[in-house]
Amino acid sequence: MRVAISTDGEYVSPHFGRCPSFTLVDIKKGKAVKSIEVSNPGHSPGYIPQFLHEKGAEFIVCGGMGARAQGYFEEMNIKTIMGVSGKIDEVIKKLEQGILEGGDSLCSPGEGRGYGLEKDECDHAHE
Repeated sequence: MRVAISTDGEYVSPHFGRCPSFTLVDIKKGKAVKSIEVSNPGHSPGYIPQFLHEKGAEFIVCGGMGARAQGYFEEMNIKTIMGVSGKIDEVIKKLEQGILEGGDSLCSPGEGRGYGLEKDECDHAHE
């Protein structure tokens, strides 16, 4: 399976659509066999789900995402795992073990606006 993780440096980005990059991880038989980082192609409705679908992603892991984006991912048959925070390496280990748990989105609609390429920090506290 291929998992896309919204990435901001070494951490899961709290805002999937405005993250600087995505880490694409291939998990086979409980082991990460390949991991690459790709730049965020830009934030516009439906574009990132299509981009990640074309990259073969079956899951998107992120801190937060709005309902409209969730719908776009559902249309592309990409499962969303929200409410995730922490270091990318730790998330990959949990994926390998099959114990990564998601939860509610870590941000409210509009909180990510201006975060990412246009803004150096978001309104969330970093770990």
